[in-house]
Amino acid sequence: MAKVTVRYWAAAKSAAGVAEEPYDAATLADALASVRARHPGELARVLQRCSFLIDGHPVGTREHETVRLADGGTVEVLPPFAGG
Repeated sequence: MAKVTVRYWAAAKSAAGVAEEPYDAATLADALASVRARHPGELARVLQRCSFLIDGHPVGTREHETVRLADGGTVEVLPPFAGG
């Protein structure tokens, strides 16, 4: 398991009530399952609309189970933003 930091932006940050928090996870899917377990309400709904960056690289359409996380890495949770 990698120790990663999950950072929340905009609506995700508001729903989580924190800007970031640590998790132990091997894949993005594992990390998101842990996030949903810790925040089962609004954040779980917000995550359905989010895109993700792993150490600054977009996940895009890759299956979250295939996205490996590195120890000390960062998962950025990016809800849709309005404007340009």
